[in-house]
Amino acid sequence: MGDSFKKFGDQASAFFSRAKQYTEEKLGNVEKTEFDAQFENLVQRAEDTKHWTERILKQTEAVLQPNPTVRMESYLYDTLDKKKPPRLTNLENLGANMTQAGSCYGPGTAYGSALTKCGSMEKKLGDVEREFVEKSVNHFLHPLKNFLEGDMKTIQKEKRTLLAKRLDLDAAKSKLRKARSTESTQKAELELRVAQAEFDRQTEITKLLLEGVGSTHASHLRGLQSFVEAQAMYYAQCQQYVADLQKQLASSDGSGSTSPAGAMPNIHPPYSNESGFEAFNSSVPPARPTSTRKAKVLYDYDAADIKELSLKADEIINVYSIPGLESDWMMGERGSQQGKVPVTYLELL
Repeated sequence: MGDSFKKFGDQASAFFSRAKQYTEEKLGNVEKTEFDAQFENLVQRAEDTKHWTERILKQTEAVLQPNPTVRMESYLYDTLDKKKPPRLTNLENLGANMTQAGSCYGPGTAYGSALTKCGSMEKKLGDVEREFVEKSVNHFLHPLKNFLEGDMKTIQKEKRTLLAKRLDLDAAKSKLRKARSTESTQKAELELRVAQAEFDRQTEITKLLLEGVGSTHASHLRGLQSFVEAQAMYYAQCQQYVADLQKQLASSDGSGSTSPAGAMPNIHPPYSNESGFEAFNSSVPPARPTSTRKAKVLYDYDAADIKELSLKADEIINVYSIPGLESDWMMGERGSQQGKVPVTYLELL
């Protein structure tokens, strides 16, 4: 019990001595021990590393998960060391809704089929996004967090200890200057030697830790390279999936509502017998046969008049023949547009 009280008394005495020394320094009444320029540079580099690592960590988390509520939920589960329940990403949710909508409209319809294909693609993008996030967290964010929660906390702790030892040293110097008797001078000199030794020892410990920040930069560089590689792979896969989807939609529906550049507007006056096929009045277009075929346009074609349909290479259109039309011509349709098209510009599918 006596030892405990003595230890408590010593700690209280040291605390008040440090507080007094710190206050005196702030008021400019006493001098304090200064560290050399090299040590101060190491301290500044460590502080800069801490500051920017925290900023980069926070912003990268915001990029990987823009929803702050979800980020807070993940933080709580990590803090409680519990497994986070599975959650669909925004892309996966979009894909699921598109697929359900496509099923509702009917996969046999153009819109329903397109929605189903888009939904499948969005789910793939969601899987790729999930993989990208996982790689980024494991190879980039975790090393940053480990540094802040491990090495940086140790450095901060040792810096606080060094500050306490420095205050003890300067308090001992001040006490020696104020000593008047021989006995008090000898006692103050002994306290100064002990304080100096402890201060020097703590300075070396802190310096070694601060010098290790350089190797931390090298580790963070490797993590950054892994993050960039994961990002490049993610965007490349996304681009490939979207490009494949565009091809699927183009091949499955050649009657898009948008007309290519150079296409003539859908203005068709009554055809006459001189045009080479049956005449029809302005309100009734030529009878469209029940059987049509799809054709791929081989070359660009500019309509010579409003009776013809302009074409763009590689587009898919519907074509059919009607009585009285020349053999080297067919009727072509693109959405609500129609007109004569040259057979030599087409590849029937």
